[in-house]
Amino acid sequence: MMNKKLHELEHMFNLKFNDFDLLVRSMTHASYANENGTRSNERLEFIGDAVLDLAVGKYLFEHLDEPEGVLTKKRAQDVCESSLHAYAMSFSLGDYLLLGKGEEKNGGRQKPALLADAFEAFIGAIFLDKGFDEVYKVLDKVVFPMIRKTLRAEDNDYKSKLQELVQSDKRTLNYVIVSETGPAHDREFVARVYMDDVIIMGEGKGKTKKEAEQNAAKVTLDKLAESSLDSNMEME
Repeated sequence: MMNKKLHELEHMFNLKFNDFDLLVRSMTHASYANENGTRSNERLEFIGDAVLDLAVGKYLFEHLDEPEGVLTKKRAQDVCESSLHAYAMSFSLGDYLLLGKGEEKNGGRQKPALLADAFEAFIGAIFLDKGFDEVYKVLDKVVFPMIRKTLRAEDNDYKSKLQELVQSDKRTLNYVIVSETGPAHDREFVARVYMDDVIIMGEGKGKTKKEAEQNAAKVTLDKLAESSLDSNMEME
């Protein structure tokens, strides 16, 4: 039954694995591997991560005429956990996972981190079996259309912006997750950003820890911008 599902995944991307076991392993979560004495997808995640970095880097180099720093920052955004989760969700990758009984009950098929890892493993399996060109074709269907939508968008790496703003004063920033609520497949995190470990600068919410931290930084930047505007108005 599961092999039939995985053949559906193959056909979705016009793939025909030479080593079908690679595809099976890419969809095998550690919880299932431990229960059934087989190999998990963790090693494939490693190679998939490297291949994604290269492929997305190549795409950005060819489509975004910006300096190295901008390309590096954009690539980091496009291969972060929340982005990988979005790519996986776009073709319901969770439906094809092999999960242990406990992970299945805990909503593992919707967990952002689990899906992000599975997407990397899937890409790793394609690379090992079919090569880089075939990976690029798959990414052209799933990843690059999403990247194109934000290619010229305003930089939303608020943590880096905030860091640049305070480092001239030699201040330090620290992000703390202060709450975590909701079921496993639909978590909500609240992050708080501190300056010099004692001054609360802002709080933000998100579906992942990274998203919550970015939103906390954005709230802080908005407050600082508003404070600066008020000061200028008073001076006038």
